[in-house]
Amino acid sequence: MRFMLLVCMKSIWKGSIAFGLVNIPIRLYAATENQGLASHMLYKKDLSRIRFQRIAESTGKEVSPDEIVRGYEVAKNQYVILSDEELDGVAPEKSSVIEIQEFVDESEISSLYFEKPYYLEPDKGAGKAYALLREALARSGKVGVAQFVLRNRENLCVLKPQSEGLILNALRFASEIRSMEELLLPSKEKLSPSEVTLATKLIEGMAAKFDPPKYKDTYTEEVQKLIEAKAKGQKRQAPPPKPAKSNVIDLVAALQESLGTVKKGKKRTAA
Repeated sequence: MRFMLLVCMKSIWKGSIAFGLVNIPIRLYAATENQGLASHMLYKKDLSRIRFQRIAESTGKEVSPDEIVRGYEVAKNQYVILSDEELDGVAPEKSSVIEIQEFVDESEISSLYFEKPYYLEPDKGAGKAYALLREALARSGKVGVAQFVLRNRENLCVLKPQSEGLILNALRFASEIRSMEELLLPSKEKLSPSEVTLATKLIEGMAAKFDPPKYKDTYTEEVQKLIEAKAKGQKRQAPPPKPAKSNVIDLVAALQESLGTVKKGKKRTAA
């Protein structure tokens, strides 16, 4: 029995990439999918579905959709009401073009800005122009910065080559990134040379090539097994509790012990 839904890849947007005077017709596809397991809230007594209602605080009664307006709070308990027509009037103009505005080094873009990846596929007859942009980007080491409208929202993005294709990474705008200034960060902590040396050696000892398939969502896998077992009327034994980790005070001792564990592990792997 399998509870995850396998969905065929479907394009979610169709348009073109504007690269100078070159126009490349493309289709946009989501590059990721949610592998989480969907659950429903049920009434314990008879397992009937729980439904949520829109209740007005002032009356305690349910409100129909045509009685609901959209309000934006400008002060405590003070709202400005905007109609759908007013919002449509300031919505970004729909466009079918991803217009590259400039090319930058990808290393200049902080990981904070990356939001969601998409695949770009050339439309009929656009293969050569698509391949030209892909190869030029790969050779230059640059990524193309562009803006386009998707689902009535202005999107900032970068285009980069990936294997035989092109990827569009949606970016967050600078105004969406919070400042770190309010965090209490250890700027004046004194670190001994031995602590830094041991920590660096530990990093070097644990260094490896990134292999994404090696990492698994073990929680989702365990929940899947639990669902399948219970659906068959079976019981799964609860795993033993993990021992609690103590707060380590002696950094040097902890680093030395960690380094020794890494070395032993590598010796066993080599043997």
